[in-house]
Amino acid sequence: MLAELLNSSYFALFLIVALGFMLGKIRIKGLSLDVSAVIFIALLFGHFGVVIPKELGNFGLVLFIFTIGIQAGPGFFDSFRSKGKVLILLTLLIIGSACLTAIGMKYLFDIETPSVVGLISGALTSTPGLAVAIDSTQSPLASIAYGIAYPFGVIGVILFVKLLPRILRVDLEKEARRLESERIGQYPSLVTGTFLITNKNVFGKSLLQLNIRKMTGAVVSRLKHKEQISIPTAHTVLHEGDQIKAVGTEDAINQLEVLMGEKLDSDLPLEQTQVRESLLVTNKDIIDKNLYHLNLQQNFGCTVTRIRRSGIDISPSPELNLKFGDKVIVVGEKEGIKGVAKLFGNDQKKLSDTDFFPIAMGIVLGVLFGKINISFSESVSFSPGLTGGILIVALVLSAIGKTGPIIWSMSPSANQLLRQLGLLLFLAEVGTSAGTNLVSTFLESGWTLFLVGAAITLVPMLVAVIFGYFIFKINLLDLLGTITGGMTSTPGLAAADSMTDSNIPSVAYATVYPIAMVFLIMFIQVIALAIK
Repeated sequence: MLAELLNSSYFALFLIVALGFMLGKIRIKGLSLDVSAVIFIALLFGHFGVVIPKELGNFGLVLFIFTIGIQAGPGFFDSFRSKGKVLILLTLLIIGSACLTAIGMKYLFDIETPSVVGLISGALTSTPGLAVAIDSTQSPLASIAYGIAYPFGVIGVILFVKLLPRILRVDLEKEARRLESERIGQYPSLVTGTFLITNKNVFGKSLLQLNIRKMTGAVVSRLKHKEQISIPTAHTVLHEGDQIKAVGTEDAINQLEVLMGEKLDSDLPLEQTQVRESLLVTNKDIIDKNLYHLNLQQNFGCTVTRIRRSGIDISPSPELNLKFGDKVIVVGEKEGIKGVAKLFGNDQKKLSDTDFFPIAMGIVLGVLFGKINISFSESVSFSPGLTGGILIVALVLSAIGKTGPIIWSMSPSANQLLRQLGLLLFLAEVGTSAGTNLVSTFLESGWTLFLVGAAITLVPMLVAVIFGYFIFKINLLDLLGTITGGMTSTPGLAAADSMTDSNIPSVAYATVYPIAMVFLIMFIQVIALAIK
């Protein structure tokens, strides 16, 4: 009965997932495997002949990589500009040390070159690397060596990633909070201030003439003139004794005080016909439009006082482009606010709904891009492959944000669900595939190649820690993403992803993965052709 059920790939798949989650929740001295435990259960099932179809694994891989790219895209180019040189150098060190370790072991244990390049691609779990190794050597030894090194290439990176924070005594959650506070610190917090107009230089001048937004960085949200409080427009004229309320950074408020006169401790409450609303941007037609283009003051008599995006309050400049999901704080008359709400969309349901067309179209474009073959010479060529193609396309689409009516983004809940589903399918298939011939391969080929493959997996990660953490002073979250990306290890990223809610490891992974894949393919070709 059980054997018959295990022959059903769907039953076996969900049994592996269920048992994996049970194992993942076991904590030993504060350490648990979390979702990574699925691959260990899958290895055991694979050893006893249970097989999950490759198509399910590829489907899971596609979903996982696409959602990673969509999430990492907005921060990818910023990360590349700020940390790109260091991360690229570290990636080169990872791939270079793996290849040098393999070459050293070749001469130490007299290993044939096809086996060497197979061990490199297996130790770094790179299917494109294996394809290049087979093509460059035309030998079955590359595939055999790949099969020997692959299991530890998967397991070794997962265990290394899980143990590294404990070895270095770094609390990842505290580190994530520290880095998040640094990121938020780049956007000064917004405060409000009320001022009495006493500077004669501004008497009789309009807000447009004074150009307050550009001069100080503050936004004037309310005006009190002769006991009447109103929402000012660009053409509102200031008079002696008027009071204004403004929103801006502390520095902007201080500059405004110099310009206007006396700062007051009182507030300017809204009149009964005036309201302050928080509106969601869900209308596709205004995404990537800036506030100057929308001209809310003239069209609706409303003023934007701040914009909340990804947990950060942003001061609203005229050049600021609106993004899907932005929360915009607007002050104005009730009727005007209703008009702005209709313009913005303000539809909570749309924010939580998932539009599958951009997902499907993005994956199609990624698969097609992965088929492109770039030739540098007759003997050296590069193809992004399935993983690389989808990741690169997802990063670019997410950074673009919108193409016509198509929004290349997902709600956080939808992204998390699809990512988790894809990851579980991928881990289950990879584990059963690796476990099928695990013991028999060791018995046939001996332990030498296995130990060499393990060394090729471990040495680059140790080099990355020495240079990345101790010399370049990279924070541990970036380092984990760089190690898993440099090792081209998607299961390793899954392990890092399960240890923190921060997307920093995913951004670093996405930054270095394509570079690592190019370096690895080129190095394998050079070794296969130059070392005999």
